[in-house]
Amino acid sequence: MRPHHDSRPTLRSSDLRWGIERRLEFIELRLFWEGRLNRSDLTRAFGISAMQASADLRRYDAMAPGNARYDRNAKCFVRSTRFAPRLVNPDSASYLHQLSALAEGVLSASESWLRQVPSYDKVSLPCRPVDAHVLRAVLDAVHTRSALHLHYQSMAHPEPRWRWIAPHALGLDGAHWYARAFCHRDQRFKDFRLSRVVAVGNSRADSTLPGPDRDWDTLVTLRIGVHSALSAGQQQVIARDHGLENGERVLTTRLALLPYLLKRLNLDIGSVLRAPQEHPIVLLNREEIASLMGDVDHG
Repeated sequence: MRPHHDSRPTLRSSDLRWGIERRLEFIELRLFWEGRLNRSDLTRAFGISAMQASADLRRYDAMAPGNARYDRNAKCFVRSTRFAPRLVNPDSASYLHQLSALAEGVLSASESWLRQVPSYDKVSLPCRPVDAHVLRAVLDAVHTRSALHLHYQSMAHPEPRWRWIAPHALGLDGAHWYARAFCHRDQRFKDFRLSRVVAVGNSRADSTLPGPDRDWDTLVTLRIGVHSALSAGQQQVIARDHGLENGERVLTTRLALLPYLLKRLNLDIGSVLRAPQEHPIVLLNREEIASLMGDVDHG
């Protein structure tokens, strides 16, 4: 890439077609995370010609002059010491998300913008499959505001039961997908785990909803902090682990999802704090959250 000249016109990403912008972001991410790329990386990733790849590299140089230089020995472009992101804001979450997707098989190597990846693996949790036909039926009911007849296995009864539900949203607790729906059998809004749907029956127009889903519509604010019994060094590392600023972090969730979040974060709403090494994060607004938990209506 040529050295920067002040007279060179500056291109804006907003002036580019989406496909070109996506390729330029690919160039920048590859330079940031792996420090090098060549034309073949672009041709393989996007199915473009070598001529188009060269044009993209020149265009990137115009937008981010000095970010890369051509290494004749390595026969590729390498990240320069002056590199500064111009098009994207690289963050570790996006990189680790790519690794996670690769590990799960959700993303193929050809679809990832990663090329040189470290040796990696992840803890494999039990599979919680959701039948595609079940999901499609629930989505259709949400979009058309219809009721759906489900054969559902709950943990409250030994055998599955047929019931009419009117789903209006989907929820994820970190491991399971739920349909948030009004249950005509129980006459209240509940969560229905999609993996526990045994069969799907008919659907029908539904105009019998009692009103809005209060638990779903209500937003709750949690303030988390570090257990005061930890040492100063332990408090610092826990604060960094959980992204605390000035000793706390504010999380917002729906009231309907509050029990799942508390369980996932291992947060205690009891009046007595538990062992700090096992529960290093505490709720700073514990009394407020405890009172709200008594109001949550779950399936």
